[in-house]
Amino acid sequence: MPERVSPLAPFGHQTFRTIWIASIASNFGGLIQSVGAAWMMTAISRSENMVALVQSSTALPIMLFSLVAGALADNFNRRSIMLAAQGFMLAVSVLLTVFAFFGWLDPWLLLAFTFLIGCGTALNNPSWQASVGDMVPRAILPAAVTLNSVGFNITRSLGPAIGGAIVAAFGAAAAFAANAVSYLALIYALIRWQSEVPASKLPRETLGRALSAGFGYVAMSPKLVNVLFRSALFGLSASAILALLPLVARDLVAGGPLTYGFMLGAFGIGAIGGALLNARLRELFSSEMIVRIAFAGFGVSAVVAALSTSTLLTSAVLLIPGACWVLALSLFNTTVQLSTPRWVVGRALSFYQTAAFGGVAVGSWLWGRLAEDHGVATALMLASLAMVLGAAIGWKFALPSLETLNLDPVNTFREPSLRLDLQPRSGPIVLLIDYVIREENVPEFLALMSERRRIRIRDGARQWALLRDLENPDIWTETYHTATWADYVRHNQRRTQADSEVWTRIRALHAGEEGPRVHRMIERQAIPPRDAGDDIFHKTSIDLHH
Repeated sequence: MPERVSPLAPFGHQTFRTIWIASIASNFGGLIQSVGAAWMMTAISRSENMVALVQSSTALPIMLFSLVAGALADNFNRRSIMLAAQGFMLAVSVLLTVFAFFGWLDPWLLLAFTFLIGCGTALNNPSWQASVGDMVPRAILPAAVTLNSVGFNITRSLGPAIGGAIVAAFGAAAAFAANAVSYLALIYALIRWQSEVPASKLPRETLGRALSAGFGYVAMSPKLVNVLFRSALFGLSASAILALLPLVARDLVAGGPLTYGFMLGAFGIGAIGGALLNARLRELFSSEMIVRIAFAGFGVSAVVAALSTSTLLTSAVLLIPGACWVLALSLFNTTVQLSTPRWVVGRALSFYQTAAFGGVAVGSWLWGRLAEDHGVATALMLASLAMVLGAAIGWKFALPSLETLNLDPVNTFREPSLRLDLQPRSGPIVLLIDYVIREENVPEFLALMSERRRIRIRDGARQWALLRDLENPDIWTETYHTATWADYVRHNQRRTQADSEVWTRIRALHAGEEGPRVHRMIERQAIPPRDAGDDIFHKTSIDLHH
C-alpha cells in the first residue's frame, strides 16, 4: 500500500503556498462580484431567465475558449499567460465598477461584462491548473488539487455573505470595486514567481497543430473520454441549484441579498467539508461511487430546495451539494491530471473545462428557461430527475479509478544522424518498422499492436497501418506518417514510461537476430519533365537502422 500523503504536504513548496494564498484573495473578490452581478440582475430585470444567464455568461467563455487556452498553456510560458489573464480581468472589473457607479448598466450590458470576465477565467484556468504540476511533485498532486478546492471553498463560505452585506450596504458597484482590488495580490505573486521553462530545440507548434494534437490525445484515451462525458452531465444537471439560487432566495423564501449570500455561504461550508473528507472517501469508495453520491446529493437537495419555504432549512440542505460539488469536480480534475503527461496536460484540462463548464452554461440557460415558463420549484424538481439519470448512467460509462501511472517521458530517443540535410519543417515523414514474428506469437503480437496503434495515434502519428509480407509471412511492417521531421521528433519525445511496457513486450516477440529494423523516409513528388501532365509519384527514401 502506498504511503499516505499529508493533505498539507503541498504547503511545503513555497511557490505553491504563495500563489495559493494570493488566490484566496482573488477568489474572495470573484465571489463578491458574482453576488453583486446576480443580485443586480434581479433588481434591473424581472426575467428569471436573465438571472440564470448571469451564471451562464460566466461559464460560456470557458466552454468556448478553453481549448485555445489549453493549447497556449502547453506552448507558451504559463506564468505569462496567467499574468495577461489577470491583467485583462482587472481592466474589465474596473470598467464594470465605473458603469455600475454611474448607473449605466442594463441587463445585456451586465451580461457582457460578466462574459468578458469569464473570458479572462477561460484563459487563466488551463495554465493555472497545469502549473500545479510544475509547483509540486506528482506524488502530492492530488493533495494540491484538493487544497485548491479547499481554498476556493473557504472563500465560497465567507465571500458570498460578505458580498451580500456589501451589496445591501453600499450597492453592487462596491462589490465590483472589491473584486477589482482583489486581483492585485495574485498579479504580484505571479510577477515574483520565476517559473522554469524547459528548453526545446524544436519550433513551437502552430495553434492548429497544437489543438489537433490535444484532440487526438484525448480522443484516443478512452478513460479521459469517460471523464469528459460524466463531467459534462454533472455540470448540466448540478448547475440548476447555483443558477436558480438567487430566485430561490427572492421567491421561495422571500429574502434579499443577505439571504442569498447566506445560502451561498452554506454551500461553501459544505464544500469545505467535502474537501476535508475527500482523501478519506477515496480510500473507502471507488471514483465511480463518489461521483454517483455527488449526483444523488444534488438531486435530494434540489427537491428539498424546491419544496422549502424556510431560509434555515434551505441553507442547511445546501451543505450537501456544496460537499458534492467539490468531491466531483476535484475528482474529475485529478483524474485528468494523473492520466495525462506534461506535454499535453494543459490541453487535456481545457477539454475537461470545456465539458464541465459547457454543461454549466447550457444547464444554467435550460433551468432558467424552465423556471421562467413553469416556476422555480418545477425547474428544480426536473433538475433532480436529470441528476438521478447522471448517477444511473455510470453503470454504462463508469469513471476510471485513480491511477498513478508513470507518465514521465522515457527520454531514450536520440535524433539519428541523417545523410540528407533536413529542416524541422521538412516532410511528410514516413516510418516503416519491420518485425519478425513467429506464427505461434501472432495473436499476442496483434493484441499488442492494437494498443501500439492507439498510443501512436494518440501521440500524433497519422495513417497508421500494419502490413504482412506475402512472400515472407513472418515479416510484419508497422507504418505511420508525421507531417514534418519536427513532428516525428515530438512524437518520439512524447513516449512515456507507462507506454514503454507495450514496446518492451513487442520487442520480446521479435525473432530477428537484431532489433526491429526502422526505415525513416521522406515523401517526394517527381513529375517527369517530358510529360508534366502525368501524375506519377516517386518516393525518395533514406534507409536507416534503429
